[in-house]
Amino acid sequence: MAGKKKDKETKKAAKKAKKSEKKARKKAAKEAAKAPGQKVAKRVVRRKASAPPRPARRPPASLRLRSASPSFTVNDIEKSLAFYRDVLHFTVNERWQEEGVLKGVEVVAGSVTFWLSQDDWKKGRDRVKGVGFRIYCTTAQDIDALAEGIKARGGTLAEEPKDQPWGGRDFAVTDPDGFGITFASEG
Repeated sequence: MAGKKKDKETKKAAKKAKKSEKKARKKAAKEAAKAPGQKVAKRVVRRKASAPPRPARRPPASLRLRSASPSFTVNDIEKSLAFYRDVLHFTVNERWQEEGVLKGVEVVAGSVTFWLSQDDWKKGRDRVKGVGFRIYCTTAQDIDALAEGIKARGGTLAEEPKDQPWGGRDFAVTDPDGFGITFASEG
């Protein structure tokens, strides 16, 4: 028992001495650094061979967006609101009114936001909307079940659900003003 106790004490003393030496070296290095004309050896820290140095990060070469939210100017805000809310199942987040008349609506589905605004007709009542426009929305939900739900709520599909050559599955609808929306599976 006495031998083990002596070994422990010896180890403690050696550790303490090592710590004191380290402090003395640091202090001497600091003092030497203060003395003019003397060079101080610097400690070199080396990386493991398995961790190569990281290349410097380059600034983005192009625009990097986090989200996009379309704004549709519509002929009949109430009709469009009913379509997005009741048929597609978007949730109304905010409404804008002027003198008690609905002028705009923000609708949300998951992390996607659409804005609908009533046309003020300043560019003419015969202005065509939605031609040549399509927005693609991806979802983790079952595409076929979404399409069936839209049809069950009175909606019409512009394109039935189908597999795409790149591996996804999608279907399309057209809103009351002719804006095309494609709902696609992720992947």
